[in-house]
This record gives sequence, structure tokens and C-alpha cells, in this order.
Amino acid sequence: MKVGEGRPNIVDLIKNGEIDLIINTPLGKVSRFDENAIGRNAILKKIPFITTLSGAAASVKGIQAMRRESIKVRALQDYHKEIILNNYSQVIEKHK
Repeated sequence: MKVGEGRPNIVDLIKNGEIDLIINTPLGKVSRFDENAIGRNAILKKIPFITTLSGAAASVKGIQAMRRESIKVRALQDYHKEIILNNYSQVIEKHK
């Protein structure tokens, strides 16, 4: 239910801790009012807030990947080192 259309609405659900992720693609002036209220409360409750379809699609893909496999956290420097070593190995193999 839109924020201005009565209660309970999305802001009430956010405040009650019933929402874990928000995908909101607003259109028009009324939607902008709702977006501000939703966004403000999402920030207060530290709830992820996505406002574009491309952002939503990327988030869905990320969530699906997380469900398929465990998360591997690595430093950016480790990825860079791996890339450099792989490229170096390929160059060495070419010149053998």
C-alpha cells in the first residue's frame, strides 16, 4: 500500500522490522513522496534500498550466487596478484 493511502503501509512494515530488502522504482510525483519516506526509514533501519531495475537484477543475481556457494572474501591485492601470476605463467608457456 502506498504511504499516503492508509495504514499499515510499507513504512510501518519497515519500522516494525518486517522488511529485509526494498526494491522501489518510483514513477511520478506521488511515488517521489513515497520514495523519500521509504528511503529515510530504510536508512534508519539499515535496510538495503534499490531504486533501479538494473540494480534489482544485479542484486537478485548476487543473492542467487550466495545461495549456491559460500562467500569467499579476499583482498583486492590478492586478486591482482593472482591475475599477474596467471598472465606471467601464460607468457612463460608461450616462449617455451
